[in-house]
Amino acid sequence: MDTRGLRSQLKDSVPVAGLCPQGTYGVQDSLRSGFSSVKNELLPSHPLELSEKNFQLNKDKMNFSTLRNIQGLHAPLKLQMEYRAARQIQRLPFLPSSNLALDTLKGSDDVIGFEDILNDPAQSEMMGEPHMMVEYKLGLL
Repeated sequence: MDTRGLRSQLKDSVPVAGLCPQGTYGVQDSLRSGFSSVKNELLPSHPLELSEKNFQLNKDKMNFSTLRNIQGLHAPLKLQMEYRAARQIQRLPFLPSSNLALDTLKGSDDVIGFEDILNDPAQSEMMGEPHMMVEYKLGLL
């Protein structure tokens, strides 16, 4: 099997940090992060899978590059700082957060997408003890 083409595709992909957080003993903490799936760790099954996975990141990079060429270095830096500040505004860990400020900054607050319909917090499988979730978020556990 020729893997040279596959390596070039994987080189362009963005690593997701903290996808499988390790517990105290080097084993995944299944109670907090859920079961790991071998399917997610496999190579992409279709050549467009990586492109679709990184679509929003590539779109943001292109927009920031265009903005930098038109308005200078300060404009994309200011937008990135605003995005980072809007991402940090969240509710307590056991309550769902809508990220309305981030959607407004990105201009996607008036777009109804797949995640808006099928991401109902009432149907979420992640339900835990609120005190334990807050302590874990603060690093007390």
